[in-house]
Amino acid sequence: MDRPVRTSFRVIRSKDFPSISYEKKGLGSSDPREREECATCKNIARSGVSERRRGLAQEKMTENGVFSRDKVLTIDTMNPTVKNVEYAVRGPIVQRAMQIEKELREGVKKPFTEVIKANIGDAHAMGQQPITFFRQVLALCSYPELLNENMFPEDAKNRARRILQACGGGSVGAYSASQGIDCVRQDVARYIERRDGGVPCDPDNVYLTTGASDGIVTMLKLLVCGEGASRTGVMISIPQYPLYSAALAELGAVQVNYYLNEEKCWSMDLSELESSLAEARKHCNPKALCIINPGNPTGQVQSRQCIEGVIRFAAKERLFLMADEVYQDNVYAEGCQFHSFKKVLFELGPEYSDNVELASFHSTSKCYMGECGFRGGYMEVINMDAEVQAQLSKLVSVRLCPPVPGQALMDLVVNSPQPGEPSHITFMKERTATLSLLAEKAKLTEQILNTVPGITCNPVQGAMYSFPNISLPEKSIKEAKALGQAPDMFYCMKLLEETGICLVPGSGFGQKDGTYHFRMTILPPTDKLKILLAKVKEFHQKFTQQYS
Repeated sequence: MDRPVRTSFRVIRSKDFPSISYEKKGLGSSDPREREECATCKNIARSGVSERRRGLAQEKMTENGVFSRDKVLTIDTMNPTVKNVEYAVRGPIVQRAMQIEKELREGVKKPFTEVIKANIGDAHAMGQQPITFFRQVLALCSYPELLNENMFPEDAKNRARRILQACGGGSVGAYSASQGIDCVRQDVARYIERRDGGVPCDPDNVYLTTGASDGIVTMLKLLVCGEGASRTGVMISIPQYPLYSAALAELGAVQVNYYLNEEKCWSMDLSELESSLAEARKHCNPKALCIINPGNPTGQVQSRQCIEGVIRFAAKERLFLMADEVYQDNVYAEGCQFHSFKKVLFELGPEYSDNVELASFHSTSKCYMGECGFRGGYMEVINMDAEVQAQLSKLVSVRLCPPVPGQALMDLVVNSPQPGEPSHITFMKERTATLSLLAEKAKLTEQILNTVPGITCNPVQGAMYSFPNISLPEKSIKEAKALGQAPDMFYCMKLLEETGICLVPGSGFGQKDGTYHFRMTILPPTDKLKILLAKVKEFHQKFTQQYS
């Protein structure tokens, strides 16, 4: 039996009250030599006065003669902003899915044999294979003795040697500079310049991060201040990735919603931005505008014209731009192309490129890499005030440094094998195959979901998710509300219990009132994705009949 968490002591009474002896509960022995004395209890005995009567509520005696110290940290005394944090991607649905997996292992009979998780963009967990070159270099960095072996190509060895030379003691186990390894930041800067057609990038403006999430939260920390009507507001798209709402809740900032246009393939609408901003200024001080492109959870790829309009809007309204671009290689739909906010910003000319403040983010977790567990990423800041940037450097120094293996992986992403190097052909073959397969699964998902009466799915133009609209019978909506659940949570929970399919309800990402959705990844292997989509189709038809 586990010992109680609270600290408690048993009172061993004798005839004479002052001579009470003390024994630590669960550790006691009849041998006085093995007893531990409690200084607090001894003082109580000497004084004959209880802690509570002395005005201290920390300790109390229970009926069985046990002194119990109240918890310092309780649900009432903890940071209240943490209680406002919600993260749907790993919320109740996923917790229940894990319970069901355990039940299946224990032999509990279900109408299915496995849980298919399509709730999170974890590519390798869904069966996507890692890029060979990346893992070769990381293996060499982790165990440099392998550099003496002939089993690795020379370009992989050269990359590993260069990274190790930049590490303290020649080891990826050493701390790096807080902003990141210098040569990696230089490689990131050169990558950005190539991507953006020669737009210059200063390595001093590049910060390596623990995934993109770390950089996003760090920037929000810098932005949030004020009280009441002066409290910082941050504009985020709805539907949104729950990292944003969770971070804003924890920081006590004001979440300012702007809705994407579902009828126009989840595009951004400038009139919606304007009305949202005007309404927010009545009760807070909006300072930042966040954009996810390509979109999560909605899978749209914003046009260059749209991005240009957003930059002009931010300049006019003096908003700090935050561009989440972690899916920049995940573009599938014909006629769609990724445009970085930085490139468009500079193409608009000095009026904008010299003034609009921008932070953009990238990661090793998505695209063709899918290396979520290494937690590699970067952010680049543009036009940041010099004194604020000094504060940013101080802030990142508090967490010492991002994981060095993640930094090494980020370097390989931005400095991949080049034509003529031994690994180039294999690298390009694997990269192309991964992205092509994702494009096929994006199309497959859209096509099958749109054959289901009551489900409408926009084209999955990019990223790793579909976010279909589902029509729910009024009877199911009433039953869900009677249970205190969002209707699409009720739907997704029933889907999980009856089919083993784990999706995330649209209410966890935000949606217009009266509409319902779910988010599912396109990451499962094609054969399993087909099974998943067939089960969703069958379930939706059955659900609709049941509640009609």
